[in-house]
Amino acid sequence: QVQLVESGGGLVQPGGSLRLSCAASGSIFSIYDMGWYRQAPGKQRELVATITGGGSTNYGDSVKGRFTISRDNAKNTVYLQMNSLKPEDTAVYSCFVQTRTRDYWGQGTQVTVSS
Repeated sequence: QVQLVESGGGLVQPGGSLRLSCAASGSIFSIYDMGWYRQAPGKQRELVATITGGGSTNYGDSVKGRFTISRDNAKNTVYLQMNSLKPEDTAVYSCFVQTRTRDYWGQGTQVTVSS
C-alpha cells in the first residue's frame, strides 16, 4: 500500500505564488509518472502537470509558463511551484503517482486565489 501526503495549499492573492508538495510512502517498489490534477467546483478534473521518472514534463495549457513541476526520486516526492496565480486557478489540487501495479491519489489540497 502507498500513502500520499500533500501539503502547501492555502489562500493567496492574485499574482502570488504557492508551492505544493506530495510525498509518497509505504510499499513503493517503483514509481513511474507523478503529477497533479485539479478540480474546481462545477468543473471537470483538469490536468495540471505530469513528470516522468526521467524528468520529462507535460503541462496543461492553462498553466504553461506559470507552473513548474519537479520531483525528488530519493524522497519519492513531487512538487508543483505555482507562480502568477490567477483566480481561475482556484481548485482542489490532487497529486498522483503511477506504480507498476496501479495509480495512487492524494486526498487533495485546496488552493484559493482571491484578493
